[in-house]
Amino acid sequence: MGPAAATNLVVHSLRDQIREHILEGIVSGRWKPGERIVERRIAVELRVSQTPVREALRELEALRLIDSAPNKGVRVRELKPADLKESYPVRAGLEQVAAELAAGRLAEDLSALEREVAALRAADAALDSEAQVRHTVAFHHELVRAAGNAVLLHTWESLGTEVWTTLSIRWLSPAPREYAQEHQDLVDAFRRRDPEITGLIKEHVLSCAPQV
Repeated sequence: MGPAAATNLVVHSLRDQIREHILEGIVSGRWKPGERIVERRIAVELRVSQTPVREALRELEALRLIDSAPNKGVRVRELKPADLKESYPVRAGLEQVAAELAAGRLAEDLSALEREVAALRAADAALDSEAQVRHTVAFHHELVRAAGNAVLLHTWESLGTEVWTTLSIRWLSPAPREYAQEHQDLVDAFRRRDPEITGLIKEHVLSCAPQV
């Protein structure tokens, strides 16, 4: 890896960290709907240049979490349950295709999915919502990755699944929910080469959508 590539990785890592910092601020209520997010202030707070902060804000705008306008700056969007729900039918369709493409491969090697289920069991037992989000998203990422289709994976990743799952669970999920068993059921379906696996995946994803 040359110096330019190494520098690019560092920049992307920093941008990702800043994006997570801003996202956490939105989720926690530090920045409320309609409130302005000041790029320069974040850069000073995190002791970074404004460039990675600007890139992080662009990503969050692409995910429709913030709005920007000339002479008005960047503000947090007023999100409703329907906004959080919109990506789920699209995601369900993509994961149906992924399940069809990956079914044979996963039936032979389910270790990646089983690893995430084991982590979900621990997260469920600890009522650790952050770990539940992390390993739920990782499970589905492994499923899509197993399809071996770069276009499909890129499209799925562009939906911001982790962001929307985090917001859905923290803002709209009332009671604690156990996630391990429902994902174990999917693993079992792949193992037995269930011909209905694509329908099971679609049903599962849609069941995770916020109720409005």
